[in-house]
Amino acid sequence: QVQLVESGGGLVQAGGSLRLSCAASGRTFSARLMGWFRQGPGKEREFVAASGINTYYVDSVKGRFPISRDNAKNTVYLQMNSLKPEAPAVYYCAAGPLLNSRTYARVSSYEYWGQGTQVTVSS
Repeated sequence: QVQLVESGGGLVQAGGSLRLSCAASGRTFSARLMGWFRQGPGKEREFVAASGINTYYVDSVKGRFPISRDNAKNTVYLQMNSLKPEAPAVYYCAAGPLLNSRTYARVSSYEYWGQGTQVTVSS
């Protein structure tokens, strides 16, 4: 069993930055695929970034939202820069069983999910 706890969300102005953190329990963190997803009101959960053998991003955040992980701290981060004004979304951290997964963008590739943290970008 893995528990994930996100933090770092909030309200920020367009152009600003936020850093999301996700702390994981358990001893298998370094061997897991770690991902970030987001979900807006009435929308499906969508892939944002993942850290496995490599790092992966949805096109809309490439170059702005670097994902990183500290295996010693069992923590994965999402640094969100140059934020754009858009509808509020809840950002979720997720853990999957396969570090080398090629289906890193699929919700079904992840076993465990955090409770989510709200991100709102004002114009």
